[in-house]
Amino acid sequence: MKQAAYIILKPGADKRLKGGHPWIFDNEISHCVGLPTAEETGLHAGQRVQLFSTAKQFLGSGLASPASKIRVRRYSAQDEAFSAALIQERLETAWRLRKARYQLELDSCRLVFGEADGLPGLIVDLYTGRSATVPTSGVRQSWLVVQLLFAGLEPYRQHILDSLESICQPSGIYERSEAAVRQLEGLPPASGPLRGQTPDEIIIRENELDFGVHLTSGQKTGWFLDQARNRAAVAAWAVGQSVLDVCCNAGGFSLCAARAGAKSVLAVDASADALTAVQANATRNQLADRVRTLQADAFEALRTQQASGERYGLIIVDPPAFAKNHAALAGARRGYRDLNLQAIKLLAPGGVLASFSCSHWLGRDLLQEAIEEAAVGAGRRLRYLEELQQAPDHPMMSGYPESRYLKGFVVQAVE
Repeated sequence: MKQAAYIILKPGADKRLKGGHPWIFDNEISHCVGLPTAEETGLHAGQRVQLFSTAKQFLGSGLASPASKIRVRRYSAQDEAFSAALIQERLETAWRLRKARYQLELDSCRLVFGEADGLPGLIVDLYTGRSATVPTSGVRQSWLVVQLLFAGLEPYRQHILDSLESICQPSGIYERSEAAVRQLEGLPPASGPLRGQTPDEIIIRENELDFGVHLTSGQKTGWFLDQARNRAAVAAWAVGQSVLDVCCNAGGFSLCAARAGAKSVLAVDASADALTAVQANATRNQLADRVRTLQADAFEALRTQQASGERYGLIIVDPPAFAKNHAALAGARRGYRDLNLQAIKLLAPGGVLASFSCSHWLGRDLLQEAIEEAAVGAGRRLRYLEELQQAPDHPMMSGYPESRYLKGFVVQAVE
């Protein structure tokens, strides 16, 4: 590894770092010291960087990513190397944090949440369950699915895998580094086995239900673990109700609602594969008689339900992120408003809407504004019942709003 580079930030660029934000963008760098040239392009991926304000105040240590707009990601406020020992210590801390809130021999959870766990750009999901294709007499196993989304981590890949293997002792480690951000980092997508054996499909247990999860081919790392506790919270409003689950994916909300005592559940998604998973999961949990599926665009499905005169006691709206970047925010805000407008129109008197956004660009206040504008457009008043967020295995950090990405409101139509 090359020697550390010294980066001097432009005036004012240190404000976010002092507030706790871990990213330094390329246009915030004044100049570099200790490189063959005076340009920051002399950095190489994974090089240790010491950060200084214009006034030469030390701001911490980071790793470089020369192809990215996020040129450096800070991993420590101290002057310390990014070493195998530091990786081991950060992973052990992450393990202890999850162990305090989860039964890791039974529960699946996010083990490492990037910058929030001091390991920038690293996602590690721990899946505990059994193979769907090769049952092992009920014996539970664990697998890790890893995403390396930051070029600065690539030189430390083997250290990370060695530490994960020693701490977690999984049956297999599989890589799903397919996110578009890899391209922004100058990296190709990467997917495949890294250690041990990983079956394509496993069965996990969540909220006293069994779900099939495709680790090697499902969305993200196979399952949306961040909504686990929200599914149980929303299901409490489903008792005796007709339920509409829009953008249902593999049926996490749908099956929780059915198990809680919903009269019926209509699960809607544009993906045929998602609906096949819903049906398989419903059958697996003896709930197929209460769960129906509909393949349709979310907006189209809501309008069709209105035209047919349907009304629901509980509607769940959990769309994919409409805003992938700041430029898409205005259009995304309209999309959330329109989706919630159509959902509110479908609520029966006293009906409940659970509305979510997983885009960090659309913050909590903007989602609330979209819901309230939708209520005005539908001519209805809402009572706020609950406010929800990502599960505790996705910790949020002060000064780093990108870590606070999942937000949701549970509201009731009172007029």
